[in-house]
Amino acid sequence: MTLDLACAGAPAKIAEKATPARAVTGVLGRIGSLETRLARTASEIDAAQAIRYRVFAEEMGARLTNEAAARRRDVDSWDAVCDHLLVLDTAIDGDAEEQIVGTYRLLRQDVASISGGFYSQSEFDVDTLIARHPGKRFMELGRSCVLPDYRTRRTVELLWQGNWAYALKQGVDVMFGCASFHGVIPEEHALALSFLHHNVRATDDWSVRAHPDQFSSMDLMPAEGVDARKALAAMPPLVKGYLRLGASVGTGAVVDHAFRTTDVLVVLPIGRISGRYLNYYGADAGRFAS
Repeated sequence: MTLDLACAGAPAKIAEKATPARAVTGVLGRIGSLETRLARTASEIDAAQAIRYRVFAEEMGARLTNEAAARRRDVDSWDAVCDHLLVLDTAIDGDAEEQIVGTYRLLRQDVASISGGFYSQSEFDVDTLIARHPGKRFMELGRSCVLPDYRTRRTVELLWQGNWAYALKQGVDVMFGCASFHGVIPEEHALALSFLHHNVRATDDWSVRAHPDQFSSMDLMPAEGVDARKALAAMPPLVKGYLRLGASVGTGAVVDHAFRTTDVLVVLPIGRISGRYLNYYGADAGRFAS
């Protein structure tokens, strides 16, 4: 499983009174010994940040702050206002903090609006996209990571089960977030990026662009030169997962030198989720519900 790294950038100032709702309680899904739910305590969030550090810094080579390196935690200001989705392996002996094997960070629009905005706004013009849809509720997905031994279909299914159940309970209309290609040279991903540009680029009211000062073209090969099968084979698995659900991508990629990734913005209106996936997870998110 290729990792989805939330877009980096200098955090906006977080409003002191902004807090996550934590309105979704209980287990959101379960497969065997694996279960997904929101973090319930500060110590569980700390454990998720430790998982992120292991994956992003130690495995992927992200250059985090000196404070993060000293604490061995991937931390930023948004952690205080996001909900943290967890996958736990309950077969592991110990407390919940020792059972966390994967995590996703969720930021709803009502929280972002009083908390300095969305994280990905630092790379993409998300504000303009949202302004075109005043009647819809957006949710940002980010900081997704899974420990190497758990990069399996079951874990990915539980992460999506958790996202879907949470979105339904919170009345979310649109999910979006950064998906990342490893490395800081977009041309190394010319086939995959060109496929995205020519075939699944968001248009009209759903179009969204990388900021001009960070814009890297995804139009690196002519459409007739893109072999779709080879392009999909070269795609990070998480990006392929988004596409299967019915997502589109923004115009332009952004090179994130701190996380050593090339980021694209994925946009997924709930109404466009593929019918077969709605049937699989359940229109009420009941597929893996406990």
